[in-house]
Amino acid sequence: MSTALSLQNQVKDRRTKAGETVLSVRDLHVTFPSEAGPVRAVRGLSFDLAAGETLAIVGESGSGKSVTSLAVMGLHPPTTRIIGSIKLHGDELLGRTDEELSKIRGRDLAMVFQDPLSALTPVYTVGDQIVEAIQAHYDVPKSKAWNRAIELLDLVGIPNPQVRVKSFPFEFSGGMRQRVMIAMAIANDPDVIIADEPTTALDVTIQAQVLEVLKTAQKETGAAIIMITHDLGIVAGMSDRVVVMYAGRPVEQGSVDDIFYRPRMPYTIGLLGTVPRLDRASEGALPVLEGNPPSVVDLPPGCPFVPRCPAAIEQCTLAEPELEPTDSMDHLAACIRLDDLAGKGHEELYPVPQLATSELRQLPREDRPPVLELRGLKRHYPLMKGAIYRRRIGTVYAVDGIDLDIREGETLGLVGESGCGKTTTLLEILNLSTPTAGSVSVLGKNTARLGRRERKQLRRNLQVVFQDPMASLDPRMPIYDIIAEPMGVHGYSKSEIDGRVRDLLRLVGLEAAHADRYPQHFSGGQRQRIGIARALSLEPKVMVLDEPVSALDVSIQAGVINLLDDLQAKLGLSYLFVAHDLAVIRHIADRVAVMYLGSIVEVGDVDEVYTNPAHPYTQALLSAIPIPDPNTERSRHRIVLSGDLPSPADPPSGCKFRTRCFRYAALDEELRQRCREVPPPLADQPGDHQAACHYAGPGLLGSADPAHAATPA
Repeated sequence: MSTALSLQNQVKDRRTKAGETVLSVRDLHVTFPSEAGPVRAVRGLSFDLAAGETLAIVGESGSGKSVTSLAVMGLHPPTTRIIGSIKLHGDELLGRTDEELSKIRGRDLAMVFQDPLSALTPVYTVGDQIVEAIQAHYDVPKSKAWNRAIELLDLVGIPNPQVRVKSFPFEFSGGMRQRVMIAMAIANDPDVIIADEPTTALDVTIQAQVLEVLKTAQKETGAAIIMITHDLGIVAGMSDRVVVMYAGRPVEQGSVDDIFYRPRMPYTIGLLGTVPRLDRASEGALPVLEGNPPSVVDLPPGCPFVPRCPAAIEQCTLAEPELEPTDSMDHLAACIRLDDLAGKGHEELYPVPQLATSELRQLPREDRPPVLELRGLKRHYPLMKGAIYRRRIGTVYAVDGIDLDIREGETLGLVGESGCGKTTTLLEILNLSTPTAGSVSVLGKNTARLGRRERKQLRRNLQVVFQDPMASLDPRMPIYDIIAEPMGVHGYSKSEIDGRVRDLLRLVGLEAAHADRYPQHFSGGQRQRIGIARALSLEPKVMVLDEPVSALDVSIQAGVINLLDDLQAKLGLSYLFVAHDLAVIRHIADRVAVMYLGSIVEVGDVDEVYTNPAHPYTQALLSAIPIPDPNTERSRHRIVLSGDLPSPADPPSGCKFRTRCFRYAALDEELRQRCREVPPPLADQPGDHQAACHYAGPGLLGSADPAHAATPA
């Protein structure tokens, strides 16, 4: 044990043995004032948390997860009414002053927030902020606190911590900043760490790194962890116990195996059934949890889940059910039909909707005409320096020579980490302009040769759906005007527009009578449907979908994915689907292209690539995706990539992936030389499949199945 850590353990005045209760929450109620009335955000939550244990709190947005974490930390504003009991080591926290709680926060209780950039102070180095967190609680010399900060950065995997400790937060990537937040959280060896959606905005490879760091931190400190997340795969892999919340109340809680393999509350069953699975090929539509969570301002009597519950009966509307034991005292569920629902899965409660079938899918791919073609596409940007006398000092190779094509009625998934060039590729397609090199052809027309009128006409056939539906919809316009605007630009008559707007709303599953409402009057999933209706208004042939479901709850996500599948079959659409979630891509895509640092490293039939990934980067991406199955997660080994993407202004020579490649690290010097000097071309693999690797092949232990990916030596 290091000197800094030994010092930390000496000044720690209280330790909790593994298995002993460290945090106890009893009948917690949190209420906010509002113009509409009291917002009862949390209503009667109780749980015990033992040292070394991980408790996951899951549920849709607005269920009370984050409100609970802030109540435990004592971070709600004074106007918030909190009743019940929150005990740390048997000592009551509710009712304490902010000054008293400040002595506990950061020492016994620590929190890792969702957005590390807003949680870190931009004008102080990360070392200064960690040192401040230590010295706020213990009287230790700055030199020893500084050594502790370096040790913590090294523990959470920050390269060259002696140098990076003096860096500012903006000099780190998103994943590195989250690691700094974890280092700060464990600086004082806390007994409880609350992680509130710690990986939501991160790439899957960085997510895997952060989760490994959290596990390491828990092992080093013996801390209990409260994991708040909407990712059920993370819950399956990290948690010992799970609390499922709905409308501010716990509706089911128990061990992770009870929740995943023996769920009894219809809401839990629905949540688990709507998640796309990385380890399963697409089998049609996803089960859908219809409707939206209720407002907690003025709840009607009875079970809040009744309007969405396929198993609801009249007695469910009379009184809200309490948590009751199921088959064991540790597994509780709030439903009056517990006995009737024993052993029922989502297939029985939530029948899969019937989607339209596409005649185009029956045709071989080579018999369908291409609707979008990229040939040798490059987009380079000059790297400039100076304010008055500007000079070029380099080049940013954002997209560096890619070849792709999409056929009629086909979905191509484009995946890769942030900074790999996905967005630049989309912009090159959507701008319909001349790239640095290569060509973009839409419906057989080279976009570099189009005149202004031809470009406007072609835009009708190329539309986009953005990631954030609220940011892409004008809040000052009713949705009728939002959907009608493109048609007005292209000369549709008023009568045509009026009929088409109402037809489009019905087509995407919305009420035509709601056309005069504004975007803020709709839920996130409904707003995304409005964005899809707008994109369809000009009857396009090709749609570019930029992370269209990443901001949605899993229950709402399933409905939007089914809608896109249905529209594709009915209208013969072709999709370019960009996403970080490889499980969503496996469900919706026909083909997938994996992008790294401006180049395509693997491309092919989605099932072929997922089952037999040949490029080490693809293998790492697939192994990083959590699977919502505890037994599978326990037996999996992950390929955790080191570091971040290299700069596109200074890419490595030869193979761009070699600086992070586990396969390159295992080669002898003679074989490495080829990777350093020769860029690998896309070479044919068995089946409809290509990979750009000199030594392409299965995983390190011979299995490339993403559910059983090999750990690098």
